[in-house]
Amino acid sequence: MENMILQVNHLSKSFGSHEVLRDIDFTVKKGDVTSIIGASGSGKSTLLRCINLLEIPTSGEILYHGKNVVAKGVNAPAYRSHVGMVFQSFNLFNNMTVLENCIVGQVKVLRRSREEAKAHALQYLEKVGMTPYINAKPRQISGGQKQRVAIARALAMDPEVLLFDEPTSALDPEMVGEVLSVMRSLAQEGMTMLVVTHEMAFARDVSNHVVYMNGGVICEEGTPDELFGNPQKQETKDFLSRFRNN
Repeated sequence: MENMILQVNHLSKSFGSHEVLRDIDFTVKKGDVTSIIGASGSGKSTLLRCINLLEIPTSGEILYHGKNVVAKGVNAPAYRSHVGMVFQSFNLFNNMTVLENCIVGQVKVLRRSREEAKAHALQYLEKVGMTPYINAKPRQISGGQKQRVAIARALAMDPEVLLFDEPTSALDPEMVGEVLSVMRSLAQEGMTMLVVTHEMAFARDVSNHVVYMNGGVICEEGTPDELFGNPQKQETKDFLSRFRNN
C-alpha cells in the first residue's frame, strides 16, 4: 500500500495512572484530510502529540511508511520534518521576524542554505498572504496572522503530512475564517492533513474522513456523510446534536 503514510497500531498513552488514550488504531493515506472531533479531554490533542513524538506512547506503534518511529534510535527531529505540526498557540519565536521564523527550521534541520531557505519561506508566506509582514515580530501581528505564519513555517519544511492541533481555538471569531480559508486551499491542493478541530463545518465540508473520539478511544469514524448524516453510536449522536442545534 504505497499510499499509506502513517499507521497507528494499538496505541495507548498514560500519564501516571491516568489513561488518556486506549488501544487506538488509525491510518493516514496520501491526500487524506482527516478531522478528529470530540469533547475537550477526549484525547484528541494527545493523539496528535503522540503521532508527532512530542509525547511518547506508553504502548503500541506508529509506522511511518512501514517503519516504527517509536522504536529506539529513531531520529525524531528528522521524522518531524516530514510530519509537521501547527499548534493552537502558534509557538512562534517572539524574538525573530516572521521571515526568520520560517527560515530557522529549514537551516537547522534540513541543512538548507540561508538563500534557499529564504526563497522557500517567501514562497509559502506569499501563499498564506503574509508577504507584507515579513519583517514584523509576532507581537506586531494579529492572532490570525500568527497562525498563518505558523502554517507557512510548517509548509516551508516540505512535510508529507501536516498536523493541526485546534488551529483556530485561540483566535478571535473574526480571525477564524482567514485561517480556515488557508487550510481549505491546502486541502484542495491535495495536502495530507490531520486536523483536531471544534470547527464542525470544516470537518463536514473539507474532510474526507472524520474520527469521533470519546474518553480516550475512537468511538466512531467514517466519511463526513456517514458520521454527520447517519451516526451509528449514541455518543456520536449526542455530541453532534449539540452542533446541529447551534
